[in-house]
Amino acid sequence: MIDWTPLILTFELALVTTLILLVVSIPLAYWLVHTKSRWKPVIETLVSMPLVLPPTVLGFYFLIAFSPANAFGNWLQTNFGLKLVFSFVGLVLASVIYSLPFMVHPIQAGLANLPSSLAEAAYVLGKSKTTTLFKVQLPNIKTSLLTGIVLAFAHTVGEFGVVLMIGGNIPGKTKVASIAIYDEVEALNYAAANRYSFILFSISFCILLFVYLINGGYLKKFWK
Repeated sequence: MIDWTPLILTFELALVTTLILLVVSIPLAYWLVHTKSRWKPVIETLVSMPLVLPPTVLGFYFLIAFSPANAFGNWLQTNFGLKLVFSFVGLVLASVIYSLPFMVHPIQAGLANLPSSLAEAAYVLGKSKTTTLFKVQLPNIKTSLLTGIVLAFAHTVGEFGVVLMIGGNIPGKTKVASIAIYDEVEALNYAAANRYSFILFSISFCILLFVYLINGGYLKKFWK
C-alpha cells in the first residue's frame, strides 16, 4: 500500500506556492517591463538566480537565514512566532523564491510582447494603470499566465534539494513526495519508490501536455 500523505502534502505545497507566486509575479513582471530604473538588471538577476544555482545552495542559505540561532530567524520567532525551519510555512517561503522565475518570466514576456497601443487606448479612455493591467493587458496574455502557473506548479512539485534543506524529513509536515522517493531508495524499497515516481511523472506529463496543447491551439481545433 502507498502512503498518500507525501503526495497530498506535495500538491498542497505546490498549490499554495503557485497562488502566492501569481499575486507576487504580476506586479513584479509589470514593473520589470515598464521600469527605467538602473536597478532593473540587478532585480532581474536576483529573480533568475534559482535557474542557475544548485537547489542545495539556496536551501543552505534559507536554513542559515531562518534558523532561530541566527538574528533574522530569532527575530521572526520572537516577534511573530514564526518558526520557518522544518515547517510547512518555511517550505512555502523557500518554494516561492525557488520557483519565482518560472512564474515571472512567462508573464514578463507576455506583457513585453503586447502592442503599446492597447495600453495607450485605455489611458486615452481615462483608465488607470491598474485597471488597464487587469482589464486590458492580462486578458490578452492568458497563454503566458497559464504557462507561468503550470510551470511554477510543476517545478514546485519536483523540488528536492531546497525542501530537504529547509524542511527536513518530518512525516505529515515536511516530507513531500520527492523526499519520500529518496527515503524509499535509501531503504532499497524500489517498488515503493517506483510508485511515487510514476505518479509524479504521470501528473507532471499531463500538466505539461495540457500547456502545450493550449499554446499550440490544438484544443481549440478539437473543440471545433
